[in-house]
Amino acid sequence: MNAVIFIPARYASTRYPGKPLVELTGASGEKKSLIRRSWEAAQMVEGARATYVLTDDDRIAEAARGFGAEVLMTSSEARNGTERCAEAVAQLEVEPDVVVNLQGDAPLTPAWFVQALIDRMADWHVQMCTPVLRCDAETLANLVTDRREGRVGGTTAVMKSDGTAIYFSKEVLPYVGDLSHPPEVWHHVGVYAYRPDALRRYGDWPEGAIEKAEGLEQLRFIENGAAVTCVPVEARGRVFWELNNPVDVARIEAVLKKEGIA
Repeated sequence: MNAVIFIPARYASTRYPGKPLVELTGASGEKKSLIRRSWEAAQMVEGARATYVLTDDDRIAEAARGFGAEVLMTSSEARNGTERCAEAVAQLEVEPDVVVNLQGDAPLTPAWFVQALIDRMADWHVQMCTPVLRCDAETLANLVTDRREGRVGGTTAVMKSDGTAIYFSKEVLPYVGDLSHPPEVWHHVGVYAYRPDALRRYGDWPEGAIEKAEGLEQLRFIENGAAVTCVPVEARGRVFWELNNPVDVARIEAVLKKEGIA
């Protein structure tokens, strides 16, 4: 499979402005920006031929080039990372078989999550897929705590028995009433793999009502009748968490220290 990784990053985040340039302290005590740590995570994926940072912001572009990343400039009109990927794929001289969208706020994404998507795309019937992770007790507690305290944290996925997504939400679904006896909850991991044709179709569709309400770009596929394939992955002891709010900095730094990630 001819696969490339795109890392969309924008400066003007509603919840956390300037987030891509926020510094995170690793196990060695070295501080690295969020976008750099996300790029370094992408370098661990063996199944991709190239990685690009996508942005419309000169500050992010300069920082990315400074640590050795290739950068593709996209427009400020892109409303989400998938739209940014749709713009960027048109800039490539050779169209890939698969485009991976590795979110710029997810530096803890293990390489095997991304590789699982690339492997799943070997089935040419799959047009778009994304990983899901069965919540452990710690992650579920973090999700429930965020919602109870009024923060928008991670995303959960509800899917059919064959892995086709039914819905994604920033609420914890299904409902968790008792953490001592919780239902099975799947944490959506913010990574996507698409066919270039699927990206082009996405760019032609208007923003949907539930996509706008949830602030989740993948819902546009569901709203337009396009199948989203969920790929269950294993944590292998790694705590996965995205940087959505300032409180997540300490959570991610704790994992970097625990995993020995410099």
